[in-house]
Amino acid sequence: MSLDKTAEAIIKEAMQRGEFDNLRSQGQPLDLSAYFDTPEEVRMAYSMLKNAGMVPQEIDLLQEIAALKERLADTYEETQRHRIRKLISEKQLQFNVLMERQKRQRREK
Repeated sequence: MSLDKTAEAIIKEAMQRGEFDNLRSQGQPLDLSAYFDTPEEVRMAYSMLKNAGMVPQEIDLLQEIAALKERLADTYEETQRHRIRKLISEKQLQFNVLMERQKRQRREK
């Protein structure tokens, strides 16, 4: 049996068992913009990291910034608010430096 027919048979069996029912975004078109916006030379690496539950450093920083902003909104003590604002500023600076470094690397290629 060829590889195509084997893969097709496995997919059909999974469909019959209902393994594809209730998938997130079922029936919606795939949004591949992030895939094609990623430079070709790092797509495979990012894909492998994503499948392993790892995220790129810039995504991790954005998530940390968002969490800090939520904490800031829930905090009323001014000394804590000042400390959180400082952390947000530091994370934002790290993010900006990282993005600038990536931009330079792309221009050099």
